[in-house]
Amino acid sequence: MLERSGAGAFDFELHEGSNTRIQWHFFERNRLPVAVQSWEIPPGGAEGMHAHDEDEPLEELYLVVAGEATMRVAEQTYELGPGDSVLAPVGVDHDVRNTGSEPLKMVVVWGAPGEADFSEFGTAKAARAARTDG
Repeated sequence: MLERSGAGAFDFELHEGSNTRIQWHFFERNRLPVAVQSWEIPPGGAEGMHAHDEDEPLEELYLVVAGEATMRVAEQTYELGPGDSVLAPVGVDHDVRNTGSEPLKMVVVWGAPGEADFSEFGTAKAARAARTDG
């Protein structure tokens, strides 16, 4: 199943932040228990500070594809560039802001936290070894 870049994309204001261009990949077709989205935030734009508490328990993983950003998670502030990723756990205030002169392009994956066992996959073994060795 193929979905082309920009298919079904829409503009949306997130958490009282700026207007963001979003593509929700395989909306209503993906069987994984997560949403997978591409976001494009304009220069100076932001998602808006927010948290997902126990009433709406969501974790969010942000992966920068292009551009520069500052992301605040609780009391930590991170400067991000292409390839950097941040995890925002349930109940923690967080916001991402485009600090560059070009659009910030990100992949954002979010869903309810849960357990999954990937330990027998070769890539899981390699990831564990890379984190242990490096």
